[in-house]
Amino acid sequence: MTEAIERRSFLKLSAALAAGAATSFACVEIASAAPIEVPTVDRLSMRVLIDSAHDQFLKPSTVQGVQHQPPGSGRGADYRQVLHNQWGLSLFLESQRADEGRTILLDFGYSPDALLNNIGILKVDPTKIDALIVSHGHHDHYGGLDGFLAKYRDALAPDLKLYAGGEDNFCHRVSPSSVQGQFTDFGQLDRRELTARQVATVLCETPTVVAGHAFTTGQIKRRSIERILPNTFVERAIKDGLGCDASHYSPAELQGKIIPDEHVHEHATCFNIRGKGLVVISSCGHVGIVNSVRQAQEVSGVEKVHAIVGGFHLGPAPKDYLQQVVAEVGKLKPDVVVPMHCSGLNFALEAQAQLPENVIVPTTGSRLIFSA
Repeated sequence: MTEAIERRSFLKLSAALAAGAATSFACVEIASAAPIEVPTVDRLSMRVLIDSAHDQFLKPSTVQGVQHQPPGSGRGADYRQVLHNQWGLSLFLESQRADEGRTILLDFGYSPDALLNNIGILKVDPTKIDALIVSHGHHDHYGGLDGFLAKYRDALAPDLKLYAGGEDNFCHRVSPSSVQGQFTDFGQLDRRELTARQVATVLCETPTVVAGHAFTTGQIKRRSIERILPNTFVERAIKDGLGCDASHYSPAELQGKIIPDEHVHEHATCFNIRGKGLVVISSCGHVGIVNSVRQAQEVSGVEKVHAIVGGFHLGPAPKDYLQQVVAEVGKLKPDVVVPMHCSGLNFALEAQAQLPENVIVPTTGSRLIFSA
């Protein structure tokens, strides 16, 4: 999509939002469509603030040069406090280039209580955060955001920005219920709350540099054998100031029909480690982890893949399809593969079978260190 088209869509969206709510949404930006200059960093520390499990018996390890520091007991100073695990993901990313450091919070877990609890126990410093990124519009990735901002916004930079893949992040979503043809609410990211907290939203349908150290892939091309496995359904419309722009979607959607979620604006977050290559973080990878990595290679011009990290949404994958995808991951020749969240135990086992020297399985509280 060209920048001109993006700006037309943005103007339509602004008008719709103005009609739906009294709140001003001036804090929305459109990322430039110009090619990016991909930054290189010397070191990346990734702390897993939220994942689905915690294992206090994990041992320190180094796999293909990547250090895994396990979480230990997961208890706070008060032994009655312990790390909270939940269906969701949140990563605290600290990068270093020479003497310049940057900190990014990628996704926010399902609920603020888990995120705030784990920030305290793990003793990360949220006041250092330079930017926020949301990977896609699922509650288990943005659910903790408003509570995080309620506690820490005053201590963060006045010009703090949230980088979202595009309008699709703000759509209303529902989940299929046990009764055929019926759905349960799965919420929507409320940009009114972001405006109230004075957080500017940057819509990044195109690749975007974040905080001078990271970059996002922009909209991910679908070009591998991968397919989107069943997940949520999506409603693209503006209602009462909530929702997403439907001006360029299908007639069926404009009639108010919900459709299977294609995650058109899901994006991956990436770092280029000096001398090592790309670290590609796919928080859920609904559009395909291989697709995500290939997109990162294309937009960066960097072929070497150092690490493939995050949720890959292969938990529900049939065995034959899973084996195919893991084989395609192997063809990318990553130094390490680090499954989290929705990747599934089945993926971890298959990856360990096909790539026995290249897999790290962290849990909530783990720290991964990638360095030149």
